[in-house]
Amino acid sequence: MRSHPPRPGSHVWFAAAAAALLALAGSARAADVIPDEPSWVNHAVIYQVYPQTFQDSNGDGVGDIPGIISRLDYIKSLGVDAIWINPWFDSPFNDAGYDIRNYYKIAPRYGTNADARRLFIEAHKRGIKVLFDFVTSYTSIDNPWFVASTHQKPSRTWNWYVWTDNAWKLERGPRWVHGYGERNGNFLSNFFWNEPALNYGYDHPDPKKPWQLAPDNPDVLALRAEMRRVMEFWMNMGADGFRADMAGSLVKNDHDGLTAKFWLGLRDVLKKRYPGAFTVAEWSDPEEALGPFNAMFYHWNRGFNDLYQKESWRILNGMSEGHSFFDREGKGDIMAFLTPYLKDYEATRSKGYICLPLGNHDLARLGNHRNADDLELIMVFGMTMPGVPFLYYGNEIGMRQLHGLPQIEGCYKPRAGARTPMQWTSGPDKGFSTAAPDKLYLPVDPDPRAPNVADEERDPNSLLNRVRRLIALHKREPALAAYADFKPLYAVSHGYPFVYERSGGGETLIIALNPAAAPHQAEFEFPKPGRLVLIAGKSAAVTRERNRVHLSMAGVSYAIYRLEPQTGSD
Repeated sequence: MRSHPPRPGSHVWFAAAAAALLALAGSARAADVIPDEPSWVNHAVIYQVYPQTFQDSNGDGVGDIPGIISRLDYIKSLGVDAIWINPWFDSPFNDAGYDIRNYYKIAPRYGTNADARRLFIEAHKRGIKVLFDFVTSYTSIDNPWFVASTHQKPSRTWNWYVWTDNAWKLERGPRWVHGYGERNGNFLSNFFWNEPALNYGYDHPDPKKPWQLAPDNPDVLALRAEMRRVMEFWMNMGADGFRADMAGSLVKNDHDGLTAKFWLGLRDVLKKRYPGAFTVAEWSDPEEALGPFNAMFYHWNRGFNDLYQKESWRILNGMSEGHSFFDREGKGDIMAFLTPYLKDYEATRSKGYICLPLGNHDLARLGNHRNADDLELIMVFGMTMPGVPFLYYGNEIGMRQLHGLPQIEGCYKPRAGARTPMQWTSGPDKGFSTAAPDKLYLPVDPDPRAPNVADEERDPNSLLNRVRRLIALHKREPALAAYADFKPLYAVSHGYPFVYERSGGGETLIIALNPAAAPHQAEFEFPKPGRLVLIAGKSAAVTRERNRVHLSMAGVSYAIYRLEPQTGSD
């Protein structure tokens, strides 16, 4: 089946649907546009570790820091440059550790502060940087700061949380908690009810509501100073940066960019005191996030989520709706992602990096109903698009999303199924732990055919080894730098393949992806002189006529070509 370039009035081809946008993306640039970010991230890949389920070292069924240390050689073998570890702070674990009780202490189930120091040292010995998860917008109700704020008598932290001044007067909105503690007022929760929102002030507070503090209120400034101390505590211990949880939800009713100004202040501290530090934000707006942060995750954009799985947040009950671009059925729509992405990319490419994560702890896993060939195409996409690739633990071996799991620590569907123990071997507990199965934090995949590291290490064509080769490709090709230019060449609404150009460092690559089971063809403008040399994937049938290229691709295939100078024999 051939996907012909459309005629006027037919289904929409990218160039026809958004000609001005494509012209902007493809406009000539005199030199690489390189944001002011740490140079080590230019070709970096970052690996996400979920500490509860990565490796248990003491047989209690829960992963821990010594377990992570024991697997650093494996992480190094992937070729990644850094790890991001989900929250490891002391917590009652009502929200898997995001509800922090003590910012300055490692949760005992994970180890000690000394273990964290050893992790930093051992990771750095291997050339691996470590990012911690910085939760700044809320805490646990068990945090002593909050406990003190619930009392009638004011204290140092009394205004560090958002409290009204009358328990009987109810504010609009679903997130107010009433009748808690001695204090005559109600507090604002941030996500779950037991996660009270920290008070960064209100932009233009209502004078009729004196409990709405201004961002420059002394108590608000004291909280901000405390958060700076938390950051410096972990950076001084050895951290190389952080991922900021819910980074955009600090100042309330923020219409003047005051939340961004807070983060810009911390970025200034990092640049002066911790050169080379890297920060990435969970923030839905790239134009607000980039500048305050080096990078941001794009995963709350619906068009991006649907690329990998069928509307991730509709998989809550184990069912799916919609169509993924990377499913073999070939009914996905690359344009649902590409149209908003290109606008955001062009608006921010000089400010920082939009990152397209290869899974995370809040999204369904990639591996269900897909084999290594299918998953490899997703990995190719993640490793060849602009920005810094983030690889979620277990996705490099194709771990599945498990359904019907018990709810634990707030990880309701689909999150529980994406947080199961890492599958190291085919043996008991899949090599994650020596605990009895009923003592594990979450059950392991019961399928005896479940992928595991040991088996895939022995197979040179396993997904694991394909991912290693793709990471190596990402790191060595100048045109795959985080900042390298991106230009769509062929993208069809509800059609295939997707073809794009990356160029940087004097090099040009063409990446062509056809996840559909059926073969597809593409024809597009490509005026640059030279010959196309396959450097990865399966060669497509390529013809060039003047300034046009025609590709014929087999089903479930990809091809990466490097543009090289013509030779006398060409």
